[in-house]
Amino acid sequence: MSRGQTVAHRSETFLLVGNHLTGALKGQLAGDWFMLIRKQTDLKYADVTPQSVYLNRRKFLYGAGIGAVAALVGSRLWRMTWPKDTVGGSSFPNLIKGPFSTKENPSSFKDVSHYNNFYEFGTDKSDPAKNAQGFKTSPWVVSVEGEVKKPRQYSLDELLKLTALEERIYRHRCVERWSIVVPWVGYSLSTLIKRFELTPKAKYVAFQSYFDAGQMPEAKYAGIDLPYVEGLRLDEAMNPLTLLCFGMYGKTLPPQDGAPVRMIIPWKYGYKSIKSIVKIRFQETEPPTTWNRYSPDENGFYSNVNPNVDHPRWSQARERRLGEIFTKPTIIFNGYADQVASLYSGMDLKKFH
Repeated sequence: MSRGQTVAHRSETFLLVGNHLTGALKGQLAGDWFMLIRKQTDLKYADVTPQSVYLNRRKFLYGAGIGAVAALVGSRLWRMTWPKDTVGGSSFPNLIKGPFSTKENPSSFKDVSHYNNFYEFGTDKSDPAKNAQGFKTSPWVVSVEGEVKKPRQYSLDELLKLTALEERIYRHRCVERWSIVVPWVGYSLSTLIKRFELTPKAKYVAFQSYFDAGQMPEAKYAGIDLPYVEGLRLDEAMNPLTLLCFGMYGKTLPPQDGAPVRMIIPWKYGYKSIKSIVKIRFQETEPPTTWNRYSPDENGFYSNVNPNVDHPRWSQARERRLGEIFTKPTIIFNGYADQVASLYSGMDLKKFH
């Protein structure tokens, strides 16, 4: 593809411009949010996702040239292809303003609901918003099992009534170097865990997502094993930051964002915040997790946000907030070190990444 050429893919158009910028500005404008064309040594989209997956995803072609103006044009043209912005869902009355909320401005609902990783509904960022709209989330049951004295199942309504719902505005950092700020709705997972008498063997918590090939036909192109699974150490799960989440922006979760119930672990990379949960299991041994199982050298069990521990194929030192042009420094534990750093005292964070 020659410089200055215009490429149209589906209904999206991006201007490819010459690679003329130098110094700090060029570094700021280069990033995975715009899928820029770069030198061979720079991060490519194939580096962000497995080859079997990214080959099926749309290829955003863009050059690091006249920069800010072209970037804004590309971003706006892409957003014009999205459905009209409707928050939708049912409202949660009487939400409590929860602790730990950032004072940063939340990202737009449209960005958060139309730029998603949810491979069960497609591997392109815009696929889940299109393909998940018919997803059936009622009735919904979450099974709590494993190393507990009295395993049981919860209906969604039972979980919603367990305690008062809070709104918590959290930073959310993807391993792909983009980030968002979201007003989530839920309560600390520890509220649920404390209702169970765990056995002495309960050291970890394993989670499993819902999977139905009939409702999720795009899943056959996912390139990962399904159902999606994740896990935490028990002390991580008990940390008050760890959120059992039912909504965002004051309303129920959209299907593409993990309806009807998901996890939010704000100090870890986004793929740890498993969506559409149907099983919570307490166990003695470290549970397998989907991306760690796929590529253990690249995706550790802990997956804490850490600018000092690079992905094997790209730097994690900076990130790009969706809707913004320039990158910003990534903060250790995504800015939540005061609440969680003690969990990893004495651990080699490069080894246990």
